[in-house]
Amino acid sequence: MKKSCIAMLLAGGQGSRLYALTQDVAKPSVPFGGKYRIIDFPLSNCANSGIDTVGVLTQYRPLKLNSYIGNGQPWDLDVSDGGVYILPPYLGAHEQGSWFSGTANAIYQNIAFIEMYDPDNVLILSGDHIYKMDYAEMLRAHQENDAACTIAVQQVSMAEATRMGIMSVDEHDLITEFEEKPKQPKSDLASMGIYIFNWKKLKAALIADENDPNSSKDFGKNIIPNMLGAGERMLAYRFRGYWRDVGTITSLWDANMDMLSTDQINLFDPDWPISSRSPICPPHYAGKDAKIIHSIVTEGCEIYGEVENSVLSSSVKVGEGAKVLYSVLMPGAVVEDGAVVEYAIIGENTVVGRGAHIGAAPDGTDSWSVATCGPDITIRSGAVVPAAAMIYTGEEV
Repeated sequence: MKKSCIAMLLAGGQGSRLYALTQDVAKPSVPFGGKYRIIDFPLSNCANSGIDTVGVLTQYRPLKLNSYIGNGQPWDLDVSDGGVYILPPYLGAHEQGSWFSGTANAIYQNIAFIEMYDPDNVLILSGDHIYKMDYAEMLRAHQENDAACTIAVQQVSMAEATRMGIMSVDEHDLITEFEEKPKQPKSDLASMGIYIFNWKKLKAALIADENDPNSSKDFGKNIIPNMLGAGERMLAYRFRGYWRDVGTITSLWDANMDMLSTDQINLFDPDWPISSRSPICPPHYAGKDAKIIHSIVTEGCEIYGEVENSVLSSSVKVGEGAKVLYSVLMPGAVVEDGAVVEYAIIGENTVVGRGAHIGAAPDGTDSWSVATCGPDITIRSGAVVPAAAMIYTGEEV
């Protein structure tokens, strides 16, 4: 069945800068915001934007992500003439190959999937960003400007610009120059890693890029500069809403803290719901001495101590006399009686023993950072885990 636009969601990244949190799972499946996982945001955006065919390109440790996505039902993406498809790297008979060697190669390997729907346009997304965006509006701008490629952009500081794809535009927001991670940025318009391409032109560019032995097989380094150099009409689409790349421990913690403020990203908007595959849990419970201030507390939690300015995922337990301050606790985490967790991220099913102390408040030095414990760890009673600590699964603490 022919589609006007389908989406290809790049979800195969290892997320190496999340360290212990992605030791055994792909970054898009990391828990976020109490009841979500990171991939819920682009999937929900697709569903809310009327894009009902989504290919999810997986690669690194995909088991939990594949199981989580399933048939796409939680996001209304289980339609008969489209839906959500898991697309891992694969080989045909007598072929030699490997994992996806870059973002462009990942799409190239799935040309046959895209051709099944004969789309006019293809939306390329990253699976590791937190934002709410109407892709239909971006698609309209793309079509009205007869663009070969439209890139969603946001204004950033010049310090941030050195770490991103930066473009210069004319008075009509048509792109005149594009640089990937420039040392001396000429503009503050940064690519958000969200692209809409005319499919015929993208297909030709992907094939040419695959045949270039010197290419990095990357959209930012190769496809976009090459198309711009060939004189293709390319548009910058200005997005002014909330958007955050959660590729580092600090940015993941910051984005979770942003969830506590509805003027950052409103999770209660009935017109743009963020859906998820939520576990079936009993209601959360607060004991008679519990104290909960300005926090997200999800189903199945048991709170007997103090929780302040924190985000608690499903089935978290905070014991008597325990304190959780400015922290993110992922599903099944346990903070036993008298323990303190502050300015920290605690992975799934990790147990913080009685009287242990994890993390510390900011001290104003460059050495301070969020303390992080990976999943399935037991922190012994009375242990002290300092700020900036990174505890991996399998370590004894």
